[in-house]
Amino acid sequence: MKTRSQAPLLSFIFAALLGLAVLATAFPSATAQALDMKDIILDPGPLKPVDSTLKVRPGQQAPDFTLPGFILGQGGKRLVHLSDYRGRKNVMLSFVPAAFTPVCSDQWPGYNLAKDLFDEYDTVVLGISEDNLPSQFAWAVEMRGLWFPVLSDFNPHGAVASLYGVLRGDGTAERAIIIIDKKGVVRFAQSFNINIRPDLEIIMRELHKIEEGAPDTFNQGRR
Repeated sequence: MKTRSQAPLLSFIFAALLGLAVLATAFPSATAQALDMKDIILDPGPLKPVDSTLKVRPGQQAPDFTLPGFILGQGGKRLVHLSDYRGRKNVMLSFVPAAFTPVCSDQWPGYNLAKDLFDEYDTVVLGISEDNLPSQFAWAVEMRGLWFPVLSDFNPHGAVASLYGVLRGDGTAERAIIIIDKKGVVRFAQSFNINIRPDLEIIMRELHKIEEGAPDTFNQGRR
């Protein structure tokens, strides 16, 4: 049996619950929309396909670098040195222009699907963009995770992209792929059309050349 002192409290609780119900009815999909990847992607429109000149060529020693980064689910911030992989892994540097943009948000998750192929060729991917780490981390979470390290070339801005000749005039990186063998030698280097995802078949063909011990011929005479 309710007492007189309980009545105001019950009325307040009822009113609060009614208010929540009204909000839920008015905004039924607000949370779902916030988690929908397509709703948080900024489409910059068509861009100049390539806006820089590569500074590395097949046969050259890859310039070493150190960048801060992370791997989702494997602790916090870490420093990654390119030379860490010398003698252990082939390395594919995947430079992309910017977090939360359409082609980039399609390209890197595609490497999740191809992880077994990268493993087969004993290759690690290093994803690099000019965004800061918090932006990259939020982006990687929205993409439901990535198996490879994501590295920030934010400070000093574009230092590594500039070193490799893939820094665009607007401060973003080209959509570039640099493949480096276990000896630290560049085996493939190309800036792709920034508006289009690079063909995975090209990447696998170049990794197969390294696996078979074939000399590089694909990029001879380029740039």
